Amino acid sequence: MTRSITLAAIQFSPSDDVQDNIDRVAGFIEEAAGRGADVVLPPELFCGSYFCKTQEEEHFARALPWETHPAVVQLAEIAKKCGVVVPVSIYEKDGPAYYNSLVMLDADGSAMGVYRKSHIPDGPGYQEKFYFRPGDTGFRVWDTQKGRIGVGICWDQWFPEAARAMALMGADVLLYPTAIGAEPQDSTLDTAGRWRRAMLGHAVSNVIPVCAANRMGDEGGQVFYGTSFIADQTGEVVTDLGRTEEGVILATFDLDEVDRERAAWGFFRDRRPDLYGKLV
Repeated sequence: MTRSITLAAIQFSPSDDVQDNIDRVAGFIEEAAGRGADVVLPPELFCGSYFCKTQEEEHFARALPWETHPAVVQLAEIAKKCGVVVPVSIYEKDGPAYYNSLVMLDADGSAMGVYRKSHIPDGPGYQEKFYFRPGDTGFRVWDTQKGRIGVGICWDQWFPEAARAMALMGADVLLYPTAIGAEPQDSTLDTAGRWRRAMLGHAVSNVIPVCAANRMGDEGGQVFYGTSFIADQTGEVVTDLGRTEEGVILATFDLDEVDRERAAWGFFRDRRPDLYGKLV
């Protein structure tokens, strides 16, 4: 029996109304499931506006324990109802520690655990080090009912080491929920192209499909550029959305074919870890 997986990415402009955002994502999940999706990926921190533009102590109140987070609890019901896998991006509080986290919901609605964002950016408009500790979970690959899924969160997607680590752990696909757009320090800098090219490189060098879901819209002058996409194992973009579109995109992959191509290219056969000491 051929193994296949249908990935879906959600792109929308979140408000600062948590329940409204959860409801909208639930609607997108139901739409994607109705179109045949196995895995539905919402953007990063979709429960509210992107609060990391500045350093404001009041925003710590947004964080909640992952087990009882309303997005996790409510979308678990939707995942079960629709029979789809949903990676849920949240702001997590664990005692005195705060993380940018992702909870993997399996197709039966069960929570498989948490991944905490490994790479935390710090710069104009993206002051995440004030709000999040570096993740302590290590990279994770989830053996879901629909396939083995590796997930990095936003800034993680720029690091080839993260993609390679998840591929070595047996991921069938790589997913990246994202919140990225304008660079406030330089109005002429548009990173949309290089953002996409970085992940297409992961697809090529690991012979693996890649799915990225970004937010879009103007949030107090910070414009998120959307351009969410799904690419195949050759790095070709199969489907995408524009800068101002809201909606869901889907693509289906034959995982047995991907496995054969990965073996044929020999990237993992010809690796030389004995020469990679400089990496650590």
